[in-house]
Amino acid sequence: MSNAKQILAMLRSRAEGDEDAFFSIALQVAAAEARQGRRETAQEMRAEIDKARARGSRGASVAIPFAHPRGSLEGLLEMREPRFKLKDVVLNERLLGRFTDILRQQRKRDWLREHGKVPNRRILFVGPPGSGKTMSAEALAGELNLPLFIIRLEGLITRYMGETAAKLRLIFDETAKRRGVYVFDEFDAVGGQRTATNDVAEMRRVLNSFLQFMEEGNSTDSVIICSTNHPSLLDRALLRRYDQVLEFDTPTSTQIKQLISTNIVPMKIVRPVWRNIIHAAEGLSQSEIVRAADDAVKTAILDERKQLTTENIIDRLQERHAMRTAFLDTEGA
Repeated sequence: MSNAKQILAMLRSRAEGDEDAFFSIALQVAAAEARQGRRETAQEMRAEIDKARARGSRGASVAIPFAHPRGSLEGLLEMREPRFKLKDVVLNERLLGRFTDILRQQRKRDWLREHGKVPNRRILFVGPPGSGKTMSAEALAGELNLPLFIIRLEGLITRYMGETAAKLRLIFDETAKRRGVYVFDEFDAVGGQRTATNDVAEMRRVLNSFLQFMEEGNSTDSVIICSTNHPSLLDRALLRRYDQVLEFDTPTSTQIKQLISTNIVPMKIVRPVWRNIIHAAEGLSQSEIVRAADDAVKTAILDERKQLTTENIIDRLQERHAMRTAFLDTEGA
């Protein structure tokens, strides 16, 4: 593309409000300058593009809503505007480092493409219920200023031959047209082992279609996240399709303290005995600990108290353990 055509394409993308296309073309111009030996000019252009992107990422004074899926996609995708950033999620250092790497590659995706590389975008989340998988996906979307799309399995999986695979095709076509973070929650419903005894021919076809679609590239570099509580149920062929496999665990002692401290703000615990609180929270998931802290704060507000005690927190944590036990007892009945 000549410089004149590139400038024209930039003007059109700017007029249409397509910032991704605008910056992509600008980086192509910078790459052309570098190839012609004008490396200093290319570096200056890249620096200005980074500055412009940084200013844009801080957000406009008036929020612009994302367009919701329509037509045949309406029952398949649930769109959410991200409420969280990475700082809102409690992660261990290993996981935080992996997320930082994914974000860096996505933010610099045009630079990677200049060198014939593409950013990591196919990710598998593995971990027990309530360990922060969905919240982390939302935080990833929030960091990238992208819409979050949850694939609704009840709308995706049908009993009619070929229909589920056709709906999968619609979803993957959308990832290629609209940049976003797409989440397949409870993914073992789709990605179960093809040799499972309760498997049927239709679900084998669905999984084969999914494997094929995962291999396809697209220019939007949309992030596809598959989340499961039961990794042992997944077909082994899936593992080599993912760029990253991130494992979520139950919270450590440090994470428990951080979760409770963060979620009781603006209240404080009077002379907290963290050893006892952490012991009471052991075995609970992130979401259960957050809900326990939230319940303790609600009670304090209704009691017109401005502080919490160690006992207030422990009581709510013990309630969560009791709820879990009651649920297990009901299942066995």
